[in-house]
Amino acid sequence: MNRALPAVRLRVPTDEDAVVWHRIFDDPDVMEFHGGKSAELSVYEELTARQRRHDAERGFCLWSVLDESGEVVGFTGAQPWERDWGPTGEIEIGWRLARAHWGKGIVTAAAQMTLERVRAAGVPGVVAMVDAGNSRSIAVTRRLGMRLAEVFTTPTAGRQGHCYRLELTSGAA
Repeated sequence: MNRALPAVRLRVPTDEDAVVWHRIFDDPDVMEFHGGKSAELSVYEELTARQRRHDAERGFCLWSVLDESGEVVGFTGAQPWERDWGPTGEIEIGWRLARAHWGKGIVTAAAQMTLERVRAAGVPGVVAMVDAGNSRSIAVTRRLGMRLAEVFTTPTAGRQGHCYRLELTSGAA
């Protein structure tokens, strides 16, 4: 499956993107591995504000992903893992995409751009925390060249998860 990846753009999320994220993530399929339902709008408002701070302070964040037409279709990016379990203090890459845009290579293209940007920001390596049942995201980690480093059980939901790692400083990724 060596098809060309779609052209996507990443941009720092705006106030308006919080509304879009809330709308496009209000889908049980999209939220299957994120609690099953969309969060309240205020959660996305706080999230986009925090991402603007991350970008200003660190040079990276969870960016809004724009498809070839310029429509916001999700987010992809990186931020510090801030929970008190798992890879605390490390930089996690992640993604979430509107259901209508699955299977088109958008996440892989955007995640590759994320890796380039975090490498340029001096980040030595990244992790991706993925629910063990999320075969689509596991496939993305493989396309990015990430390796399974740890299997864990989430403390709140008791679900099995995987921690994937990728070193960014030793050679080309």
